[in-house]
Amino acid sequence: MLTTRGHIIDGAGYAKSLRDRLAEHVSSLQEVSGKTPCLVVVIVGEDPASQIYVKNKGEQTQAIGMESRTLRLPDTTSEAELLRLVDELNRDPVVNGILVQLPLPAHMSSLKVIDAINPDKDVDGFHVTNAGRLAVGLDGIVPCTPLGSLMLLKDAAEKFGDTLRGKNAVIVGRSNIVGKPMAQLLLAQDCTVTIAHSRTQNLAEVCRSADILVAAVGRAHFIKGDWVKDSAYVIDVGINRIQVETPEGSKSKVVGDVDFEAAKANALAITPVPKGVGPMTIACLLNNTIKAFCLQNGLAIPDGV
Repeated sequence: MLTTRGHIIDGAGYAKSLRDRLAEHVSSLQEVSGKTPCLVVVIVGEDPASQIYVKNKGEQTQAIGMESRTLRLPDTTSEAELLRLVDELNRDPVVNGILVQLPLPAHMSSLKVIDAINPDKDVDGFHVTNAGRLAVGLDGIVPCTPLGSLMLLKDAAEKFGDTLRGKNAVIVGRSNIVGKPMAQLLLAQDCTVTIAHSRTQNLAEVCRSADILVAAVGRAHFIKGDWVKDSAYVIDVGINRIQVETPEGSKSKVVGDVDFEAAKANALAITPVPKGVGPMTIACLLNNTIKAFCLQNGLAIPDGV
């Protein structure tokens, strides 16, 4: 059992082990059903970050033996055209998972497009039906980043011979994509949950009360080291680019919402940025696609999915 503080939670390593398990599930499901799970990713426009995400999703989908399709649309595509494409994918029995890459161009409504996706194919877990299922404790598809964060938390706690049950959890960030579903997942683990945000009064004190601190506010180094309670678990969801000065000049660097070096002195376990929660997001997308495939084909969902 681990006993020291500042343990680094290896999200990249856990994601690889999850992908390896999922590849075994895909092989088994192919033998049982004669079918291959299929994920379709739709991207509209040329956003550079989205292009990288979509490329990685496609490569990792294929790497575990699933079918990957990427549909690239110009940013001149109308909202009506995108909605027609989503409807076609909903009706295609070969397609098990649909992901429309966000952000969309300004002339499109993300809410309208997400609402058009069949909830049973909504592998992002963003549809209001899946949000409702999570809120009332029914089985559904859970957003990938919160699901991956929970997996890392449970794994870290097990390594310390610990449990999440009864712990005080504080989530900084109230988005529909991370903050709110993360709260529901931790409530289901019997945690006492507070959702805080940038306008919470006495935010530092609220954070210091947390046995589990999840930072998802989208601001570089927003959570200071002395906001972290002694021996807390810290999950940093933030991905922020900042400029840092080096002997070679100014360079771009990816950092989280937590001041990592200061916080790890107090934290029992903490995710780094990068190689923390990020790799888990795509791994959980693959996980969700397999779950959707099983539900659509009347197959037993493999253990751990």
